[in-house]
Amino acid sequence: MAVRLVRRCCWRHFGALVSAPSAVPASLLMPAGKVAMARALPQAPFASFHISSPSSWADGFSVKEQVEDSRNPEHRVIGELIETATSPQELFQLSVLHTLNSNEASLIINQLSRLAAEKKLETESILQDQRFQQLISIMDSQISHVWNNALVNLLKSLYSLGMDRNRREMQSVEQEVLWRLRRLTFRQLTSLAEVLAIKQGKESKLLNEVIRKLELRWTELDGTRTVVTLMGKVGHISPALMDRLEDKALELAEQFNPDDIRKITLTLAYQNRRCVPLLRALSYHLIQKHPELSLSVLMDLIFAYGKLNFHQPQVFQKIATDLHPHVSGMTPVEVTRCIRSFALLKWLSLPLFEAIAQYALDNAKQLSVTHLCSIILSFARLNFQPSSTVWFSSLQVHEELQGQLASLEPHLLTDLVWSLCVLQQAKAPYLHRVLAPDFHAQIQGGGEQDSDGKGDLLEPSSSTPSCSCLPCSFPVLSTPAFLPRSCLLPALLPAQAKAEHDMAGAVPAGLNPSRAACCPSTWVWKSCAPQHTSPLPRVSPRVAFLRWEFPNFSNRSKDLLGRYVMARRHIQAAGFLVVDVSSRGEEEGLLLREDGGAVLLPTRGGSAAHPLAC
Repeated sequence: MAVRLVRRCCWRHFGALVSAPSAVPASLLMPAGKVAMARALPQAPFASFHISSPSSWADGFSVKEQVEDSRNPEHRVIGELIETATSPQELFQLSVLHTLNSNEASLIINQLSRLAAEKKLETESILQDQRFQQLISIMDSQISHVWNNALVNLLKSLYSLGMDRNRREMQSVEQEVLWRLRRLTFRQLTSLAEVLAIKQGKESKLLNEVIRKLELRWTELDGTRTVVTLMGKVGHISPALMDRLEDKALELAEQFNPDDIRKITLTLAYQNRRCVPLLRALSYHLIQKHPELSLSVLMDLIFAYGKLNFHQPQVFQKIATDLHPHVSGMTPVEVTRCIRSFALLKWLSLPLFEAIAQYALDNAKQLSVTHLCSIILSFARLNFQPSSTVWFSSLQVHEELQGQLASLEPHLLTDLVWSLCVLQQAKAPYLHRVLAPDFHAQIQGGGEQDSDGKGDLLEPSSSTPSCSCLPCSFPVLSTPAFLPRSCLLPALLPAQAKAEHDMAGAVPAGLNPSRAACCPSTWVWKSCAPQHTSPLPRVSPRVAFLRWEFPNFSNRSKDLLGRYVMARRHIQAAGFLVVDVSSRGEEEGLLLREDGGAVLLPTRGGSAAHPLAC
């Protein structure tokens, strides 16, 4: 190990000396270079050992390769001709006029691949050319003499040209790369892993070995570009490497530009990795150091935050503010993607949503039915009603949708009708469509179901309300998790009445507890005679206590989400007096108002809670 380290140091310092050819004695260029080198080093000034290494060191060239290249002037000339060639014919002509070695043949193949990619040339004609086959034969005959950097680029070039992986020469190159992995630089390993992840996938033996080397040498990570590249291309293959990359990204968070932050957040979103420390650091530096963000960065950021369900109000406010001026120039796809992300995050920005509503009016002919459905679903989730009272009629929403109901995918149609119910825009054709027995069988995979009366609360013409039409049920609790203080309710009721928490008895017939619930827990009390000998009168008032949790509200707001607003409205339509209770109901008192509303009263000296109107 010590001998190898000394040898590497000698080569590196010698590379600094040969960077200036005039300062190197002619004897150093003799074939017996190693002996001459040992004698020449002591004669050099001591300060020469502190000269920085050549810039090509960072590009993957070893010092030994530079020395060998400088010994033969003809090789330097050929290398310059290869780099300056502008067409495949010029490169093929070089192979005819000069006697090439395996390294020069590899360089020509690499240049052919670059020209084909830049000029979008037909690669099949290049692969079938006899001169290209000759270059492959020269390279394969002495592949062990190909430089490391040229070998890595050769493998990438053969992939780019579309060479058959089953060819012996192709397998020879892959095997040579596999043998040399320990001698490759970290940057070469990164470049190799990026290509292999695309061309071969997770099952590649070579890729797995490259990733294993990256995991062992992760301390050599340097620079934001390497971190971003590995996270995006290889991180999903190796969770262990991704953990290291997240730690390194957290260390370099201050150095990332907005595009790097965009790529990292998208990578985390696509891999469903909710690394909270990294997301917080990126959010902080995004706000502090990058006042102006492009539209693409804004769109990708809000998408990533929405997919990861990561809430950062300052970032949301900045993105919403910066997006507002861009709305008029956005495409329908960008608009729907933007509004769906904000709806997923439960963040309602009134100026932005009003601008999107106006965009829909101004670009009605460009919006497809899918775009229109996305906008309606997003409005309904946040219970956003456009300020324009004629938005639905001006946009001709119903005319556009009713003609396309049969073509909509069943689950999309269900969500659409649900959203129209939230926005109080559901009409009879929508309800008839989704309440039809054959539609039920289609989305549930079962037999026909009785749908009589299920639209009672949604159609104004209905005279007899029925809770069976509720899109969600309220769990019937025998012992509520949280109850107001037991002395409060009897004290507030009339003297001749009695409070009971007979939950099952209070639920109206037709309310199906077995259906999926999307609403908070409901507590129902009824007033009845003390003797309990007569049935509860039909006109007897019923009170429903709705307990709301934090997820039931918009982000940083006291406004309920659309689905819960509709559920509350349905409970009221079923004849209940509704009392809203926060999740702190166990420690707070309830004061019922004559109009059926309620006020939460703090009982432990806390600040007064806001009134919750019914």
